Amino acid sequence: MAAVTELGYVGLNVTDIEAWKDFASSVAGLEVMDEGEKDRFYLRMDYWHHRLVVHRSDEDDMAYMGWRVPDAEALNEIKDQLQAAGYQSRIASPEEAAERRVLGLLKLDDPSGNPVEVFHGPLVDSHLPFHPGRRMHGKWVTGAQGMGHVLVRAYDQAETYNFYSALGLKGNVQYHLNTPNGVVKPTFMYCNRRQHSLAFGVGDEKRLNHMMLEYEHLNDLGKAHDIVRERGIDVALQLGKHANDAALTFYFATPSGWLLELGWAGEPSFQQQQYHIKDVFGHGIEASGMHDVEL
Repeated sequence: MAAVTELGYVGLNVTDIEAWKDFASSVAGLEVMDEGEKDRFYLRMDYWHHRLVVHRSDEDDMAYMGWRVPDAEALNEIKDQLQAAGYQSRIASPEEAAERRVLGLLKLDDPSGNPVEVFHGPLVDSHLPFHPGRRMHGKWVTGAQGMGHVLVRAYDQAETYNFYSALGLKGNVQYHLNTPNGVVKPTFMYCNRRQHSLAFGVGDEKRLNHMMLEYEHLNDLGKAHDIVRERGIDVALQLGKHANDAALTFYFATPSGWLLELGWAGEPSFQQQQYHIKDVFGHGIEASGMHDVEL
């Protein structure tokens, strides 16, 4: 069975492109790459041409997420797997693949209407070292673990699980969490050493609930936390340690309203199923209405 190997890139639709350039570089430390396209710019985390594409739009939400496979053969196998499972997809044109800076591209929507892309052969600019938007002590955790994780909407968790299983992701329910509307049981799925690259089962208004990026060095997480506090940016969940991936993280508002989770020291994916009812410590709700889940 063919399987995706990482969450390679994410596209974002935003209404304030200048606010995003400042936020991404001076708060998070991402590298802004503006190639003169008036409707978009790129964000780098490593040697890849980009890990994020920020599109000028009349909405603030995720535009698409890109899942990597090793080669063209695997891309065709994934297409066949999806079709056998009842999901229709299409091979993108060479122009569409070139726009994403990849050699091959497959496009479709998941059962909740989240745009999904499967690709192979990303452009890697080995001649162009990553240059952070602000001073950093270390780098981002990427490589074989991909760019991070996303929590996306899922109107039907079982059907969403079946869809991403057809892409080769594995996982299960890892929390039973209290919310104002009762207990929710989010699902976490992985495709490499990263504990999870995808989660769903919390929130369903926007396509994207939050995106998580991981620092290699604790000091960079601390610096980001200081900057967020100094700027008075709304913090949804305070600094804390997750029970599932053991990462030290906090969640705060982006210029688009959805949340960015920055973290450090995540542990590998589970090899056997388990679940939790609380986090190790912290993650208290601060800005109510943004992520009202008791961890």
